[in-house]
Amino acid sequence: MNIFESFKIALTSLASNKMRSLLTMLGIIIGVGAVIALQSIGEGVVQNSLARLTANGTNLVTISPGSTSSGGVATSTTNANLTLEDAEAMDDPTRVTAALAIAPELRANGQLVYGSKNTVAQGIGTTSAYPQVRDLTIAEGDWFTDADVNQSTTVIVLGATVATNLFADDDPINKTVKLNRNNFTVVGVMTAKGGTGFGSVDNQIYIPITTVQKKLAGTRQQGLSGTGKTINSIVAKADKPEDVDLLISQMSDVLRERHKISGSQPDDFTVVNQADLLQTAKDQAATYTIFLLVIASISLFVGGIGIMNIMLVTVTERTREIGIRKAIGAKPADILIQFMIESISICLVGGLIGVVVGVISSLIVNATVPTLPTLLSPSVIVIAVGFAVAVGLFFGIYPARRASKLNPIDALRYD
Repeated sequence: MNIFESFKIALTSLASNKMRSLLTMLGIIIGVGAVIALQSIGEGVVQNSLARLTANGTNLVTISPGSTSSGGVATSTTNANLTLEDAEAMDDPTRVTAALAIAPELRANGQLVYGSKNTVAQGIGTTSAYPQVRDLTIAEGDWFTDADVNQSTTVIVLGATVATNLFADDDPINKTVKLNRNNFTVVGVMTAKGGTGFGSVDNQIYIPITTVQKKLAGTRQQGLSGTGKTINSIVAKADKPEDVDLLISQMSDVLRERHKISGSQPDDFTVVNQADLLQTAKDQAATYTIFLLVIASISLFVGGIGIMNIMLVTVTERTREIGIRKAIGAKPADILIQFMIESISICLVGGLIGVVVGVISSLIVNATVPTLPTLLSPSVIVIAVGFAVAVGLFFGIYPARRASKLNPIDALRYD
């Protein structure tokens, strides 16, 4: 008996007991479907996060106020504030030589209204250097100028998604929108960068930082330097990736001097390197993948036990058939191969059904939950099906060996 004929007999056996076959394959179907669906969701979220991080390059440095690290544990500090003046002090090419551009960030979220349409966006107050720091490009209009910052003008630049939500096919340039009851003139629209969620670049708006301080941020505490109002962060771009460490050192020196931190006193600010964030995200993705594989393995293991059980029942039911085959010349290896192929066939069919279930589930999630983008990977599908076949091979060995070792005389006498 050749392998193809064995597969034909195995599939015929599955078709003759449809309900039992389906229940037997259920663990494999759930395991394969779960690993494909969960992996596609996890991969989509990870790739979306990585895209948002890499969009700014690996030579980006962010300084945030109010925390230090002690023994590897982040701890809060009081009265540790960054100000616009801190950012301006850093923007001195004689002191911070490794910076290509430096810009402050002051967040002020709000609801934008244009006519009968409205949307909620993440507002960022900053300066004219911000597009260079964040690698942003203008699709329509222009970015605001240094004069707009100095004069606190009420101009605004819209992210691609915000512009689409408010204006659809209309030209937004020079139109007036309301942001938290203040009128702003649209001077530019950003090029779409992709990504989903409230914090994505396309769902952001940009305003001169002085305008945000006066009209949107309200009263803010003074910084440690004694002047100015606080900001959320300072972002800088190194001239070259290899200059990132030098840039961090130079910026830290300026801040420590302005905040009167001396000697061995810890910093009252946190410096984050974009390359470190990327590595952390990749490490988290690897951990997440391992976690999913463990879950899927447990499900497939349970399914494999079910297959072993049903194959043992099948061997018992077909004892006389095994005896007849051996009596007419079938070798133990032929019986072994026949039952191994039947076990593998169950897992293969279950795995293919699981692939369909997993792909459909992934597509449904992608279509109905915008915040959970999915990314189907052909390699994951192949690995999942291959693992299912391996389960059939492993758990089919014992029943197949038991069948191959049956004594033909005892088998023929079995009732």
